[in-house]
Amino acid sequence: MVIVIGGMIGLGKTTTAKILNEELGIPVYYESVEGNKVLPLFYSASAEEIEKKRYAFLLQLNFLISRYQSIKKALTNDNAILDRSIYEDHYFASKNHDLGRISDLEMEIYTSLLNEMLGDLKNLPKKSPDIMIYLKGSFDTVIKRIKERGRTYEIDPGLVEYYHFLWKDYDDWIAKEYVASPIITLDVDKIDVLNNHSDREELIKKIKTFYKK
Repeated sequence: MVIVIGGMIGLGKTTTAKILNEELGIPVYYESVEGNKVLPLFYSASAEEIEKKRYAFLLQLNFLISRYQSIKKALTNDNAILDRSIYEDHYFASKNHDLGRISDLEMEIYTSLLNEMLGDLKNLPKKSPDIMIYLKGSFDTVIKRIKERGRTYEIDPGLVEYYHFLWKDYDDWIAKEYVASPIITLDVDKIDVLNNHSDREELIKKIKTFYKK
């Protein structure tokens, strides 16, 4: 069973992946942000630096390569968990394109590369994940969680507008654009798989039911 975990920044993808690893014994391919040289530059850059140095495009390419490598490994195994996948990558790229942080030409190059990668996945033993666990939550929860995890470059007050821009269309994008697998939605404002044992058991039950189908 290959499970991908998606959702807005800060809503608990890594935590959920760890829980599924504990409960199901499935290995996890974590999205690595440690050592990412572009990420802190992207979050701390001024408008002028963003325009001049094209950090958004560089960051998106960096993540795309990493996510492609992870999904290839996952789809060559019988069981795997990904705490972010290549399937949502286009959403982040398109939102930064909407903001003008990624140019039309850069977006064209990015899209061509993404489509080539997705085409290559069709040659793997598994063609797509079995399930997506989609984490959704209120914007207040997003901001609270981002602050709680304490990554310095993520908590600048000037980023709140950017986070809201990403958050406001996320549910709609998942509902209309994600087609790689069935989706189990977790509303993190109502469900706490970290601290509530019954919520955790219910999630595991849903995953096993989906997989049997």
